[in-house]
Amino acid sequence: MPAAKGPLYKVAFRRRRENRTDYSKRLGQIKAATPRLVARVSNKGVLVQVIAFEEVGDKVLAQAHSSELEAFGWMPEANTPSAYLTGLMAGARAKKAGITDFHIDIGMATASKGRILFAAGLGAKTAGMMGEVDKDLVPADRLNGSHISNYAKDMKAADSAKFGKHFARYAAKNIDVTALPALFDKVKAKAAVG
Repeated sequence: MPAAKGPLYKVAFRRRRENRTDYSKRLGQIKAATPRLVARVSNKGVLVQVIAFEEVGDKVLAQAHSSELEAFGWMPEANTPSAYLTGLMAGARAKKAGITDFHIDIGMATASKGRILFAAGLGAKTAGMMGEVDKDLVPADRLNGSHISNYAKDMKAADSAKFGKHFARYAAKNIDVTALPALFDKVKAKAAVG
């Protein structure tokens, strides 16, 4: 039987009940003078937005989505290199809009070393923005996709049929997944323009 709710029971805000917003954390972010670099990951990609608080509602100053990387020849997956490139693109756009500083907002995600959300922050820093994201949060070999490339090489050597099936989406886009770091460098140069 559920616990009885007394006269002092207070219903939490809807977004708190849905586990979408931590209001005490958000209050601290709003009090900061710098815009938030909001990084969110879904199954299909990465969204990075530079957002400023206004009383009438948050204002998006610059944004980028990993799906935009497809125009540069990159597979827009929800992985570390895509998050870095998306953050780089958003950071370049924010710089063009005159925004130089940010503090990262990873929402309800747990802040842990290696989290791809921090790769987006590192990308924005590479674009020339100033933020509190430490480069040690994401291993350097993961930023350029070396880990994916090495995994693909091992799988190709062990079982070519499994490799073909696992990386079929890359093959459909004519992307050599075993040479991902070289492609990363080309895409990085294009994404840095914004």
